[in-house]
Amino acid sequence: MKVIGIDLGGTNFAVGVVDEQGKILAKEQGKTLVQEGPDAVIKRLNQAVKNVLSNYEVEAIGVGCPGSIDHKLGVVRFSPNFPGWHDFPLAEKLSLETGLKVYVENDANAYALGEHTFGVGKGYDHIVCLTLGTGVGGGVITHGILLRGSSGIGAELGHVTVMPNGPTCGCGAKGCLEAFASATALKRFVQEGYERHKDSLLFHGKKPSEVSPEDIFRCAEQGDEFAKSIISLLTDALAVAIGSFVNIFNPQLVILGGGISNAGEKLLKPVAEKVKDHVLPSMLGTFEIKLSKLGKDAGILGAASIVFERMNKT
Repeated sequence: MKVIGIDLGGTNFAVGVVDEQGKILAKEQGKTLVQEGPDAVIKRLNQAVKNVLSNYEVEAIGVGCPGSIDHKLGVVRFSPNFPGWHDFPLAEKLSLETGLKVYVENDANAYALGEHTFGVGKGYDHIVCLTLGTGVGGGVITHGILLRGSSGIGAELGHVTVMPNGPTCGCGAKGCLEAFASATALKRFVQEGYERHKDSLLFHGKKPSEVSPEDIFRCAEQGDEFAKSIISLLTDALAVAIGSFVNIFNPQLVILGGGISNAGEKLLKPVAEKVKDHVLPSMLGTFEIKLSKLGKDAGILGAASIVFERMNKT
């Protein structure tokens, strides 16, 4: 069986034909151009679907989309990345254009399904996934099933509080994990500390706005105190949050993905060590923390996994 996975972001999208082994047989990427309105985006996605289908037949389409998603109806209830898409029937609209059945899921949930189906989570029944990108997304698999909650929008792991009265998150609450462990948060820490740390290696040849997460990890490894303090904030927050998730969900595996996870062992090692201070003694040794290996194709594979999950239920 072959399906289409669509990784739909506010800036870019990617469409791929995926088989049951997780092999991407054809792929196309493009600009979402969300400012042109939902109908224009649907037509752009339809054209990309046609392009990748030139040599393949597929069963259905899965779409991973950020925001609050009604997965049963395939409706985007609200997404900050898609202004004007309030209660937008994405599955229905795309199905009318393509002639194929369409399933829609929150992108972080799709990522969790992708890890469970094709990634380092394959073979595990209890998984917590975190995506550390522009924001922080999360997904939970328990007994091999995606945990969605009563209204389908549960597992917003990026918005667990790790520091009461901490920095204000984009959601409006204070001290969320996302306010510490996202690329947006790291950039904010750099900007806020610039005046006090102008001699930092981070600013050798770069303006504060040009400093990337990769720069922060690199300079921290070189001993830069300001960079090290930022990484400490990041890893402390992750350890607190992961400790809570372990205590609540009792997973076998915690998976870290997204752009920040590209730091590899420089991220994984301190987080794994600090987590020990935040889990119950009885939980120690019951779980692992691993980095995602799906890479840039995680979105497509996650979206494809939506279809495999739904069709296996029918």
